[in-house]
Amino acid sequence: MSYTILGKTVEMPVEVRTASAFMAMFSVPSVTAQSIINHTGLTVLQFRPGRALCGLVFVDYVDGDLGPYNEFGVTYMVRSHTAPPEISVLGDLRALTSGTAGALIHELPVDGEFTKAAGREIWGFPKVMAEFDTEHVGSVKRGSVSHDGRLIAQLSVKPGVSVPGSGANMSLAAYSHLDGVTRCTSWDMAPTGVKSRPGGAELQLGTHPMAAELRRLGLPKRALMTTTITNLAMTFGEATTI
Repeated sequence: MSYTILGKTVEMPVEVRTASAFMAMFSVPSVTAQSIINHTGLTVLQFRPGRALCGLVFVDYVDGDLGPYNEFGVTYMVRSHTAPPEISVLGDLRALTSGTAGALIHELPVDGEFTKAAGREIWGFPKVMAEFDTEHVGSVKRGSVSHDGRLIAQLSVKPGVSVPGSGANMSLAAYSHLDGVTRCTSWDMAPTGVKSRPGGAELQLGTHPMAAELRRLGLPKRALMTTTITNLAMTFGEATTI
């Protein structure tokens, strides 16, 4: 399958050969998180009663089929759309540890017009153009993202310790919602140089509506965990409507 985006042909699957990333995961009220994503038809995963997981991530795409660009994601861990509605918190935890949970890509500012167009048309990712100031090199990773001249977020992540199993292939169901349609995309990853730690994040929110929505979740606050990835190779397959 191939797509024509802004006069260029994009062949499926799309590969990212070189990228780096840093992220922070936060415990947030599941009722509030569910109210934010309710329009998608998906259900937030609860890692303990009343608590959901919201992740903030900066990615620097260096070499990939969609070209070089920066990206900032606001994500929520969600149940698989095929999971039974009566699933328990224990069932959610099992899905989280077994890799059968999904990630809803709720917000996705980028700084490249081509990847914006491709992301929206091929996978329904809610990409919008934004302004970035990032530092992926050095022990402390830093990123700032603004949209229409208004700050969304500034995030810094301190160094962690190496995670065993770096380089192993991982698969995740990536969900998106755009123009009233929810989609699921197979997302295969092979991260290397992974380091994690409890806490380790400093977050500042700005005046943009995306920041206001994050404040509804009680952010900024101490992160549950932070992670840095030296290289994140990825492959994106076709999106399916659910």
